[in-house]
Amino acid sequence: MKEIIITSGESGQRFDKFLGKYLHGCGRSFLYKMLRKKNITLNGKKASGSELLSEGDLVKLFFSDETLEKFTEGSTGAIPVYDDVDFETLIIYEDEDFILLNKPAGILSQKSKPNDVSLCEYLISYLYHSGRITDEDLRAFTPSVANRLDRNTSGLITAGKTLKGLQELSEALRTRKAEKFYLAAAKGRIIDSGRISGYLTKDSAGNTVSISDYPTEGSAPIDTEFRPVSYGGGYTLVRVRLLTGKTHQIRAALAHIGHPIAGDPKYGSDAALDAARQMLHSYELLLNGKTFVAPLPADFALFLKKHGIDFEQR
Repeated sequence: MKEIIITSGESGQRFDKFLGKYLHGCGRSFLYKMLRKKNITLNGKKASGSELLSEGDLVKLFFSDETLEKFTEGSTGAIPVYDDVDFETLIIYEDEDFILLNKPAGILSQKSKPNDVSLCEYLISYLYHSGRITDEDLRAFTPSVANRLDRNTSGLITAGKTLKGLQELSEALRTRKAEKFYLAAAKGRIIDSGRISGYLTKDSAGNTVSISDYPTEGSAPIDTEFRPVSYGGGYTLVRVRLLTGKTHQIRAALAHIGHPIAGDPKYGSDAALDAARQMLHSYELLLNGKTFVAPLPADFALFLKKHGIDFEQR
């Protein structure tokens, strides 16, 4: 028999989902059969699987050691150590439930192919090898980012260390209780602040989006506010606030008004002349009454200096 005490990181999820992760080697029908037969109980009582778990709940699995080993074997596997990124230097803020990171350009937020190594893998490796999570924890919940940035966009990104943290971050981002601000080096001179409203349509084949002033089939409404900060060398540093959060929204929106981001050939910039990657950085986050800032990376700061664009980091 195995006893499991639900931790804060596991609370808030449905019981059957918890069991599906923990006993990954058995099917759902078997799980429900075990629940019906009271071979799996919650707080000493028969459970349906639809219950929401709370910290301190007691789960009992009335399985033999051999059966339990069979159903949990290989649920986490070996967690590799990644030496190519000094993860601790990316941390802006960390508490028991969530973590804020300054993502470098060139790193995926989440893997798109099975063999990819993304910020999520770096996060899990860091938490695991620093003793913040265990194999037992990973059987029940996998830490993950709550929002995503394009591979070549740098800056502030949020991640949940626990299910509670991930849920709270996702809800704050969904309801716009968390406000995100970006810095972008846009081609040309922008004098006035403004708002770009329109309709965004994805082209999955080309991994691009387009923005139109009127709705089209499959389009979604977008809203983006911008304010010029400084100008120099043919570029305007703009502070951008996302009112909606869609794929490539800032990149496509600025291109839509004739000011593509430096280093972004996908949306009209000459990367060879401008920069090696798009000069877009997730700079600031307002969350739970606090302001968090991700310092500019060296290549962005160098771009501003090269073009005589004044900017004083917070």
